Amino acid sequence: MTTDGLQPSMDTPDRKEPFIAWARRHQRWLLAAAVIALLGQMAFAMITTAVEQSPTIDEPVYVGTAVVYLEEHSLRYNPEHPPMGKLIIATGVALTDPKVAPGFTGHEWELGKHVVYEAGNDPERLMLFARLPVILLTLLFGLVVFAFASDLAGRAGGLLALTLFTFSPDVIAHGSLATLDVPVAGFLLTSVWLVWRARRRPGLYLPLAGLALGAATATKVLSLVAVPVLIPLAVLSVWHARRARGLDLKTPALLIGRGLLAAAGMALIAIAIVWASYLVVDPRLRWETPEGMQPLHGMRTLVDWLPFPQPLKDGMRFQFELEDHVWHNFLFGRHYTGSLWYYGPAALLVKTPLGALAIWPAGAAVLLSVRRLRPAAPYVLLPTALLMATAMVIVRDNGVRYLAFAPMFLAVAAAAVVVVRGRWVKAAAVLVVAFAAVSSLMTFPYYLPYSNEAFGGPENTHRYLLDSNVDWGQDLGRLADRLKKDYAGERTWLVYQGSGLPSHYGIDAADPLTVPADQVHGVLAVSDSAVLGAFDDPMGGGGTGGGGQTGGATGDLAALIAGSTPVERVGHSMTIYRRP
Repeated sequence: MTTDGLQPSMDTPDRKEPFIAWARRHQRWLLAAAVIALLGQMAFAMITTAVEQSPTIDEPVYVGTAVVYLEEHSLRYNPEHPPMGKLIIATGVALTDPKVAPGFTGHEWELGKHVVYEAGNDPERLMLFARLPVILLTLLFGLVVFAFASDLAGRAGGLLALTLFTFSPDVIAHGSLATLDVPVAGFLLTSVWLVWRARRRPGLYLPLAGLALGAATATKVLSLVAVPVLIPLAVLSVWHARRARGLDLKTPALLIGRGLLAAAGMALIAIAIVWASYLVVDPRLRWETPEGMQPLHGMRTLVDWLPFPQPLKDGMRFQFELEDHVWHNFLFGRHYTGSLWYYGPAALLVKTPLGALAIWPAGAAVLLSVRRLRPAAPYVLLPTALLMATAMVIVRDNGVRYLAFAPMFLAVAAAAVVVVRGRWVKAAAVLVVAFAAVSSLMTFPYYLPYSNEAFGGPENTHRYLLDSNVDWGQDLGRLADRLKKDYAGERTWLVYQGSGLPSHYGIDAADPLTVPADQVHGVLAVSDSAVLGAFDDPMGGGGTGGGGQTGGATGDLAALIAGSTPVERVGHSMTIYRRP
């Protein structure tokens, strides 16, 4: 008898639809195909971006340092960051047989220019091979996102999280560059996931978590801020694992002690990885503290007590000196000095697809409210909150690249929505994730200047943000192609902010800021960061925006732009003007 009291016909046996039955029989293969498809489209987007973009501002420094690691085994360049990220870059650079002039002694910025453009290397090939290891690592972090989310919310949750990750414009943008921001965020995510898995097998997963934490710390020392959360979480995982087996139930002090010992072991492994990253570069650890470094005061003196190599400690002192500089920044049309505590959340609001912004908090709410998911909330949300708080307090306002952890951790949190009963919930989740994916696809291949639809898309991002959010020098090659195609033979002037070498791309342009304004005629190409830096109030009172109208001019560049007509945009990060 059926539930509605009707007897089914004997001529129509109760059997599933053929397609549904087939899908269930082959669900593992379908799942694998979906994962491969998602990672495949992400790989295509990142490789395309890597091929088309000229070197961004930071990349030549890391690439040059990687070449010095390979050729000279010296730690003297870029000491403000530990070696791991540059060693990862070096695995790709090594395949190009890179060259550096023997005995080169210039500054690290000069080193980058020398290695990329002057030492006889092929710049395009060198940069692509430097970026490929980071691309591969980013794809592997996608598997971590999928595995972590699947642990919490099943395969459907894993696919939802992986979709958000693989269509994240910021992850694609910075995962396709030879920089450190995505690697450090991914290593931190991996360490947290392994600590979570230690709830079942601490003897296996906590040592692996130590390896991941060590890799994160050996990439950027700022990873140490996660330690105060990871240690208690490791203790909690050991507590859960032993209680689940009925061990130490009557001796909670012993149980906590075992957890602390396991966490200490994890920390020791992380410390060993940091040391190993330095010794791989220089087994003799030849290093002399540079002269003239400022003495440490207050809490910063604790750096001397860290169990790390001296180069790392001195690198932290370099970082402190950088943080003490007066930095000029830009947010929502306002130029300011120093840092704003709300810069990070505000920048994420602009740079994150609206679908992701909708589902992230929904997933976090489900993690906190659904009983069976609640144990995972500290593992996912506490590290995210701590890293965000750190970014809001001590990180420079130079871009959401410092917040690369957010789309990773919060994609895992978002997976929790699939456990909520109700078809409308699942349908809504599918819609918002699809909206996020479409928004990302529409910006291809200009991921660096992405902004969501509420802020006008990538063409308008420069109205609200600057630096690596929009214009990091990535479009010099695209500008060269445009000038050759549409402005061949015309007198060209260029104000470019970046690490690319215009002459390498065939751009024969002069600097308009070195001659009187009445001598500047013809084509004027200007980076967005330079354009907006020439005005007090780009948003109100007559800003450049995307239309080139001027007002509040404060410098020579502003005067030049005031007498120019905007013609077209290049890569959403540069403007071509015409001066009569």
